[in-house]
Amino acid sequence: MKNVKIPFTPEGYKSLLEELELLVKTKRPTGVIRLGKARLMGDLSENSEYVAAKEDLSYIEGRVKEIEELIRRAEVIEPKNNSGIVIGVDVTVEKEGTAETYSIVGEFEADPMQKKLSSTSPIGKALMGKKVGDVVNIEVPAGTIHYKITKIQK
Repeated sequence: MKNVKIPFTPEGYKSLLEELELLVKTKRPTGVIRLGKARLMGDLSENSEYVAAKEDLSYIEGRVKEIEELIRRAEVIEPKNNSGIVIGVDVTVEKEGTAETYSIVGEFEADPMQKKLSSTSPIGKALMGKKVGDVVNIEVPAGTIHYKITKIQK
């Protein structure tokens, strides 16, 4: 399972690289300085600033390792014209007369509040590979959703 590729859009991959750079060049050094200052405040067993600084630095280190692993396993997907719905496209669907546009992204980029749907979510899976004009019926916990695909764009 460790060598399985993880799909990312070019934007999602770039975002990962930017977060890693921020953590390594800014947040980690700041955390180390904060920890050093807290260490000088006296008894470490009763030093809440030291405990908080240590926990923050631990979180940063964990996130750096997680991002490095994601980057190592990343597969950047460039959508091709006329390939239907794939990772990296925006798809406009019509549901009950209302148009909605979603971005289809890799699992680690998903953010339903930003209308970024994972290709592995129930809706994302159902849309993958479909073309303009297709009607898709998707079973979700609230019932069945009927989407008509009206537009696909990179």
